[in-house]
Amino acid sequence: MSVMRGIGLKLASLVVFLAMASFVKSATTEVPSVQAAFFRSLFAIPVVVGYLLSRGELRQGLKMVRPGTHLIRGILGACSMMLGFTSLAYLPLPDATAIGYARPLFIVLFSAVLLKERVRLFRFTAVAIGMVGVLIILSPRLTMLHGVPSPSEKYGALAALIAAVIVAFIQLHLRTMVKTESTTSIVFWFSVIATLVTGLTFPFGWVMPSGWILAQLVLAGLLGGVGQILLTASYRHAPASTLASFEYTSMVFAVLVGYAFFGEVPTWMTIIGAAIIVASGLLVIHRERQLGLSAERLKKTTALM
Repeated sequence: MSVMRGIGLKLASLVVFLAMASFVKSATTEVPSVQAAFFRSLFAIPVVVGYLLSRGELRQGLKMVRPGTHLIRGILGACSMMLGFTSLAYLPLPDATAIGYARPLFIVLFSAVLLKERVRLFRFTAVAIGMVGVLIILSPRLTMLHGVPSPSEKYGALAALIAAVIVAFIQLHLRTMVKTESTTSIVFWFSVIATLVTGLTFPFGWVMPSGWILAQLVLAGLLGGVGQILLTASYRHAPASTLASFEYTSMVFAVLVGYAFFGEVPTWMTIIGAAIIVASGLLVIHRERQLGLSAERLKKTTALM
């Protein structure tokens, strides 16, 4: 029953994060993506603080053993968020979602290059296959094989890809952070630092949003905080290796929401590329289970993404 609760919380977090992304996508028709990132960070803070108070963990959430690691995590997280929101502004929701699935593939690559972890032929092959899927999705935006792509499509595709790369770096950084920092402190200080970092973009094109757009920005922030709490809670009830495969159900939600609210119909290139990425990601997850990858390490780091 506990595992099923964990799966339910994981799926709920995916739905909430997708709703957040939908509000951001709608709001960025009027405001810059960096401004949307500020609201996402700012209005997540009261949700996180309320949650910590309800659990009696606020003091623990305020404690930092190594402040420098929080600063690095906050800056990188803010950059990936701004880039991710940029991709939402310029790409269909399913496409931005599918490119984001490249994160686990980059994590495997960076673990091998930066941490000198041994990557056997099976996982290396799975990553190579996944990268082919990424290239299939990117090709209409970055090449002229399917017509001349618009500048906004190029910008959005590159933003999504760079965001995935940064998130992979964050994952590796979190592996070090969780050795000394609590989950609550990482979640709390990320929201604070990301708010400060994104707030620095104020002189660069912020606009006064209309009432409905402002409401969407606030809702995006609140939902971001709720989604983070649901995600973290899910790993208290089920192993990370069990929950990881459910990450890809967000593609189904993204297609439905993109079609229903934005009139977006995924192309065959997106569907084929996403299917390849998902398959390679599931192969990596399966292999990590076989190799006995530390469930505790996975749980701590994945819950903080």
